[in-house]
Amino acid sequence: MNNLRIGLVSVSDRASSGVYQDKGIPALAAWLERTLTIPFQIETRLIPDEQSIIEQTLCELVDEMTCHLVLTTGGTGPARRDVTPDATLAIADRIMPGFGEQMRQISLHFVPTAILSRQVGVIRKQALILNLPGQPKSIQETLEGVKDESGKVIVPGIFASVPYCVQLLDGPYIETDPTVVAAFRPKSAIRETKS
Repeated sequence: MNNLRIGLVSVSDRASSGVYQDKGIPALAAWLERTLTIPFQIETRLIPDEQSIIEQTLCELVDEMTCHLVLTTGGTGPARRDVTPDATLAIADRIMPGFGEQMRQISLHFVPTAILSRQVGVIRKQALILNLPGQPKSIQETLEGVKDESGKVIVPGIFASVPYCVQLLDGPYIETDPTVVAAFRPKSAIRETKS
């Protein structure tokens, strides 16, 4: 079985030029280590807010590195340099609007400025590409959802739907630690796992 391949892209002029250290990729990598219970490989890219470079990077990760999932962080707001969603849409085969809607829904529980986010989810060939926020705390909230004091999920995080989406794109069967985020699939799509 092919191992899951995940591309992590941090889009930041200042981090890519060394002004400050990138926090997005380390936060994403740590979250994936904690969450995924299957083997996976990560390809990372730290790039500036340049639409052509973002497009090239996404195409490389999907077309050449054959990633099943690509997560971007940064560059999703209304500022003129924020072009990650524009680049993502430019290379997309299909748009998955539910991901952007859900990300904003989650973030609105924490900040009113969530409506300024332009994050999108798209499919290119075999890959699901998702634009995540730039801050590690917001990344975790978006992936895991809104939970109450006891840890019960009030608003589902977007990662609950990622394993089934990758499965529908003929990618590997992704399993997660349900204490972080429970992967949801219809009963007909659930496979028995060897313990």
